[in-house]
Amino acid sequence: MSKLTLPTWLTPEGEPVSCLDKIKVLNENLAEIQQLAQDALEDAVLMGCDEAQFRRVMRGLAESLDNPYRKKTKP
Repeated sequence: MSKLTLPTWLTPEGEPVSCLDKIKVLNENLAEIQQLAQDALEDAVLMGCDEAQFRRVMRGLAESLDNPYRKKTKP
């Protein structure tokens, strides 16, 4: 598995997140997601699925995630 490149986490204003505890949680979450996605890819390939299709499905999954904390704009 490729080494995970950890990003500099940014606030909505574009400033780096400064809280070390928050950064630790974000990095741990990302590592867990990478491992789970790697396992799922390996399972799919071993079961005869098309790798390119699996990657498209995973991109679609990421794009479909909903932010329940997004501020609603007034109509």
